[in-house]
Amino acid sequence: MKNIPFVASWSGGKDSAMAYYRATKSGAIPKRIWTMFEDDKERSKSHALPFEVVEAQAKVLGVPLMIRGADWGGYQEQFLDAMKECKDAGINHGVFGDIDLVDHLEWVRKTCAEVGMEAVHPLWMEPRRKILEEFIGVGFEAYIVVVNTKMMPAHFIGRKFTIELMDELEALGIDSCGESGEFHTVVVDGPIFKERIPLVFSGEHERDGYVFLDVGFVEKK
Repeated sequence: MKNIPFVASWSGGKDSAMAYYRATKSGAIPKRIWTMFEDDKERSKSHALPFEVVEAQAKVLGVPLMIRGADWGGYQEQFLDAMKECKDAGINHGVFGDIDLVDHLEWVRKTCAEVGMEAVHPLWMEPRRKILEEFIGVGFEAYIVVVNTKMMPAHFIGRKFTIELMDELEALGIDSCGESGEFHTVVVDGPIFKERIPLVFSGEHERDGYVFLDVGFVEKK
């Protein structure tokens, strides 16, 4: 990947941050990040991050943010549109944070190929725990912002992502990577950021079996 420009699929959470980190460590050049939002474009899909938070992440990464909005029915169409925009801009590689879910990997590769993009998966088939230990070890800071209460207790919302938290989850039989949708995270600091993002957690709310942390962003004066 040395000197190859790329767009990174960016959820705002730990896996996408680690994939971005790995890509840049290999010498690839980030040209933009891409985030899929709900169709009203107010909050990101799955992680439910406000636009202002994802925009703040893009600023400390130092790369442009590209977004699309869609419900799940229109997801593929908007995915293709975003990848085509990158292709037209001379960006031929997309970096994704998939670890070991084969069906999603195959969908991403097939869909990217439709517009001539090559999908790159820097984390693919590495042990989940190893990736997470590296994530913490290199200095990333992240917090749980969404909990699927059908799969794990709601009281984990807002917890900082640490080795101790991983051990606690695993002791309860919960995947500490959250790869099956048990939880989602937001990254506020790390080696890919120019500075820490001053996020504020102001409360929580529940909807359809999920607990969401209310995440805000404090603008510097």
